Amino acid sequence: MTTDAAVRVTCVDGVAEVLLNRPGKRNAVNDEIYAGLLHAAARLRTDDTVRAIVLAGEGAAVCAGAGTSTFDLMRSDGRDAQWRPTDADETAAAIVDVDGLHLGRGQRAAVVWRTMPVPVIAAVHGAAVGLGLQLALGADIRIAAPDATLGAFEIRWGLAPDSGGTQPQLVGADRAMELCVTGRSVTGVQALEYGLVTSLAEDPRRAAHELAESIAQRNPEAVRSVVRLIRMGTPRLSQDALVAERTEMLANIGSPNQRAAVAAAREGRKPAFADTTPRAATS
Repeated sequence: MTTDAAVRVTCVDGVAEVLLNRPGKRNAVNDEIYAGLLHAAARLRTDDTVRAIVLAGEGAAVCAGAGTSTFDLMRSDGRDAQWRPTDADETAAAIVDVDGLHLGRGQRAAVVWRTMPVPVIAAVHGAAVGLGLQLALGADIRIAAPDATLGAFEIRWGLAPDSGGTQPQLVGADRAMELCVTGRSVTGVQALEYGLVTSLAEDPRRAAHELAESIAQRNPEAVRSVVRLIRMGTPRLSQDALVAERTEMLANIGSPNQRAAVAAAREGRKPAFADTTPRAATS
């Protein structure tokens, strides 16, 4: 793959690296990254030579979430344009277990890593916020720098996470609630305490590769068996949860209060929201 691609894929001795490559934008996601992640997943999922996968980012951050152009689009009249899958995504998206449920591009790009037949290791440095955090949550193992910044920032833009970020499997319902409704960030050290990440390393990308290389030395059939068995016994991100997240996202995008949140965030002021009819929380 060319070095200027938004997502670069390399494979050496059974270790595949999927590298987000927009360092000048702190790897903020755009159409090219969405498509690159989906097609990388499609390629790697059927490659029997792959023994482990590393998700990483070039530059100062692994992924700073959605680009500002996305929120400018919401602020105008774009509604859900950035969330609709394109025809070019369909072949890659077909490998996602929940395909056919009208998931958005961001959802598919994050969730697809949960379907890989080999261990997926996320190397978290700099910012992993918004979709960046949810992409890391799609990995089996997360190695973070102590000073990394992790957070569900969607609420800052008047939205709820829609790619598995609201699900409490790792941190518990109370911690998930706190992080998602406040939009506050945590460091890598705090994330380890909360259970958001697996371990810490000063150089997460190097540590992720070292771990992946050790996995690649094991019996690949046994490794794939372990992956299947552990995922079988782990609480899974349900299809219903993803569809519900998608529904809530589409209900909020472009609404008056969501546009107010975007405008306030971009202008550095306190938002003024209109009262809305409350909806009961589901149990």
